[in-house]
Amino acid sequence: ELRFGREYSSAVERKQVAQQEAERARFLVDKAIQDKRSIVIKAQGEAKSAELIGKAIQDNPGFVELRRIDAAKEVSTTLSRSANRMFLSADGLMIGLVA
Repeated sequence: ELRFGREYSSAVERKQVAQQEAERARFLVDKAIQDKRSIVIKAQGEAKSAELIGKAIQDNPGFVELRRIDAAKEVSTTLSRSANRMFLSADGLMIGLVA
């Protein structure tokens, strides 16, 4: 039966651990690079969105009203699906009802 010395076996084990740690470090670096790219792309998208919304508001003042109506529809849909009962003041809804 062939056996390696303790020092040799220990050195092989340390090498394997070092390789695993290096691989994990490479993974963490790659992940950090991907996260950075993702953040940059998201920020660029948000900047473009803000630019387009600003242009839409400038070109068409009714755009803000349309966005307000869309937001109100989303809120009303959420409330209508709720099992809870809710009473809202017409004043707080900003829908311009005349009493």
